[in-house]
Amino acid sequence: MASNMRISGLASGMDIDKLVSDLMKAERMPLDKLYQKKQILEWQRDDYRSMNILLQDLDNYIFNNLTLQSSMLKKKTVSSDESVVTATANTSAANISTNLTVTKIATAATWVSAAASSYTPSGTDTTLKINVTNGDGTSPTNPVTITIAANSSLDAVISQLNSNSDLGITVFRDTQTGKISITKKDTGAAASLVMADATTASFFQQLGFTGAANGAELTGKTAGVDAQFTINGLTTTRSTNTFTINNVTYTLKKAGTATVTTTNDIDATFNVIKGFVDKYNEIIGKINAKLSEERYRDYPPLTDEQKKSMTDKQIELWEAKAKSGLLRRDSILSGGLSQMRLDVYSKVSDPTINPNYDTLSEIGITTSSNYRDSGKLIIDETKLRAAIEKDPNSIYQLFNANGTTFDTKGIARRLRDTIKSTIGKIEQKAGRTVWTNQQFSIGRDLNQLNSQIDAFNDRLKQIEARYYRQFTAMEKAINKANSQSAYLMNAFGGGTK
Repeated sequence: MASNMRISGLASGMDIDKLVSDLMKAERMPLDKLYQKKQILEWQRDDYRSMNILLQDLDNYIFNNLTLQSSMLKKKTVSSDESVVTATANTSAANISTNLTVTKIATAATWVSAAASSYTPSGTDTTLKINVTNGDGTSPTNPVTITIAANSSLDAVISQLNSNSDLGITVFRDTQTGKISITKKDTGAAASLVMADATTASFFQQLGFTGAANGAELTGKTAGVDAQFTINGLTTTRSTNTFTINNVTYTLKKAGTATVTTTNDIDATFNVIKGFVDKYNEIIGKINAKLSEERYRDYPPLTDEQKKSMTDKQIELWEAKAKSGLLRRDSILSGGLSQMRLDVYSKVSDPTINPNYDTLSEIGITTSSNYRDSGKLIIDETKLRAAIEKDPNSIYQLFNANGTTFDTKGIARRLRDTIKSTIGKIEQKAGRTVWTNQQFSIGRDLNQLNSQIDAFNDRLKQIEARYYRQFTAMEKAINKANSQSAYLMNAFGGGTK
């Protein structure tokens, strides 16, 4: 233990700790280089991942908008009198005008008790069985069975009846009269509630439906009504006020006459395509900015020691330059952008596309003539709207043609393929946040650097210990020499006395 003791300059008068610290600064310089290299790799990894977020953002827009017929081929409906009827149309609806004369609006069946409820909770469970017919004539699996728990209050009973989806009813009790009202949730003339056994009939008698009987329709009924209307001369009925005919969904509001016109929703399609162009320009602009960032090699990452002598603002400005240009001229990103430009510029060869609209330029989307824009797209709004109005299906296919080769694939499908490939390459380089370092190349480099840093730290500990041993030996030698000198002086001084 004594051999490891450090003597701090008592004999020499030197500041040994400072001397060792200064010597170790020089020894530590290669370690600082390793830490700086590690920091650069971590920044580069994060930059790559931020690029993948941008690419994924573009892919999500394309998938959620350009690839969906419901977004690209929307239809617009206009009713001449929305107080009589409103309508919506799906993408398959024809562009036509439909005349409707509404005679009756569909209503729901109701049952009102003849007397106030005399219900008292039972000390045992009660099982109700009701045969249900919906307003359109369909039925759930009958009988619908409900078990009322022992000692259930009237409010609990009403809540249980309301919550049963097979019954499909709304029940409430009027606090002034004590009577109970039941309304079928769906409309239509066919609705009925039939007591399936004597226990159920007796239970509803307690609720005030005094005429309830086993095997009979619940009393106090006002029958539901089917909607009756004439559409383009044909008189027909529906059990509900909302129904679909020829891909147009109509909602009847009241008796009367109205005309519903269905057309292509040019604005909706235009906005989806414009949104794509804006998103595409935004993403390639940000990626191009990264590719062209200046690299400041005279600004390496700061060491902890260097940061101690700098203000926060100085550190911020320095690190902005240190982080700059880490993806400059990156081959993965530049290759991905080049392929994306090819994806959007190239003709789509598909028989379902009008040959007048088989490229973006033919529908009014061209490349900026300014080279600084790095391939950004420019929209001629008038030309694009005209193309959408004339042939929306060709516009949809221009983006979504489902070919098996590059030439026959739509632009959206090409772009998604390129984005997926580019993201995959970046992940092999920089990984994902949930990946371990061993799963991607920068991570493996970081692991190797960490091993080098650990080994170098062990080496520095040995070097520091060696310095202290050397200075300790020097101190001991000086101390010994001082002791011998003092002895001799004492000896000679004693002789003269």
